[in-house]
Amino acid sequence: MAAPLLEKLSESLGSPETAIRLILSVLIGYPFALVYRWFLFYQPATVIHLFHICSGLALAAFNFGSQLYHSALCIFVQFLMLRLMGRTVTGVLSSFTFQMVSVPSSFCAPLYLMAGYYYTATEEYDIKWTMPHCVLTLKLIGLAFDFYDGGKEPSQLSADQVKAALPSVPTLLEVFGFSYFYGGFLVGPQFTMRSYQKLVSRELTDCPGKPPNSVVPALKRFALGFLCLSIHAIFSPYFPDTYLLTDEYEAQPFWYRCVFILLWGKFMLYKYVSCWVIAEGVCILAGLGYNGVVNGKHQWDACANMKVWLFETTPLFGGTIASFNINTNAWAARHVFKRLKFLGNKTLSHVATLFFLTIWHGLHSGYILCFSMEFFIITVERQAQALVLDSPLLTNLANSHFYPLIYVVQQFIHWLFMGYPLVPFCLFTYDKWLKVYSSIYFCGHLFFLVAYLILPFLRITLVPRKDQREKKRD
Repeated sequence: MAAPLLEKLSESLGSPETAIRLILSVLIGYPFALVYRWFLFYQPATVIHLFHICSGLALAAFNFGSQLYHSALCIFVQFLMLRLMGRTVTGVLSSFTFQMVSVPSSFCAPLYLMAGYYYTATEEYDIKWTMPHCVLTLKLIGLAFDFYDGGKEPSQLSADQVKAALPSVPTLLEVFGFSYFYGGFLVGPQFTMRSYQKLVSRELTDCPGKPPNSVVPALKRFALGFLCLSIHAIFSPYFPDTYLLTDEYEAQPFWYRCVFILLWGKFMLYKYVSCWVIAEGVCILAGLGYNGVVNGKHQWDACANMKVWLFETTPLFGGTIASFNINTNAWAARHVFKRLKFLGNKTLSHVATLFFLTIWHGLHSGYILCFSMEFFIITVERQAQALVLDSPLLTNLANSHFYPLIYVVQQFIHWLFMGYPLVPFCLFTYDKWLKVYSSIYFCGHLFFLVAYLILPFLRITLVPRKDQREKKRD
């Protein structure tokens, strides 16, 4: 009965059935959270774990059918590694390797995840079991790291690592409940086992011993997420990925092709924004989003994956990255970037982190190019910001009455070259993204290459020599 209804809904909305199933599954999190608040909040931990496991498995079955065994197998193997290997480097490395690279028919997760990418890869974006599995992979690797950190002295850890460290090995029900929690199983956000344990023990609430007053904050995120989803549904059909590969697009004037990429990139990102914000609302409603009190106000942003206002208003590439997929970026900073401190070089740590995120997304060449360009763009932007701060002339210009005009120009450049690296990210294969880049003469590559080469000369010209000498000494 459900299948014909979904087919009709898919046809009427002009969206793939898999996408309809996904958004319905994210929305179903709200009634699940209400069931937890109304009927299960005071129940024993075992009952709550079982509810989270059953609801998560139901969502997995609804979206991926029998392929849900991939997640169940990896979770169980991860639990065994925690139990049998203990707080050891071997345990962490085994978890990392297993969860990222194994063959699905024989082994499990980054090996497992990468094998899943290999065996299910197509030349288009598909919603299949590997999508939630990449979310699960980070959870399980993070779980291994947090258990390992629990055996260290707090002085050896950063503040966020201390907060996430596990004092004891979690139970099998805890690991499965944590992994299948309906608010984060499909699209995120990332959260720690310690946060999940606090949720189950009723600690994440603004009213001790009672369900949190989180209905209004959750509804606000739902409304914002629904607005973003509506924007995507209305405008994205006018800017399809496939149009970038047509002869008609190639025949358009150069300025049109560039503006199309700008608008395409902007509206395409709303599908991620909408899912993450709606899912955040589910976490807030359940209580997982509670983040303590700041300046006398209860905060509900512990599971925030988007800073929507910053995303919409920042004229900086760094600002967009800081506003987008926040929890995944925080996970990468905590478990990859900061643990590479022994390299003694932030640039190397940054490159290694981006490489990890590249293979975590998949095996297509487009991901490699996208994250390589992100590194280069951020490097150029930081050099440009330093030049503006160090040059009295540019600082005065930035603070002058011309700033509104400067802001508009910044935003145009910002979103044009945000869409530019998204081309390979969304088109995946080199023959496709190469065709698009050729049609616009690799303008983004040339722009940032010229900027990278010319900025040192501008510094010599615009920054007083005294300031240059002080910079060198610093």
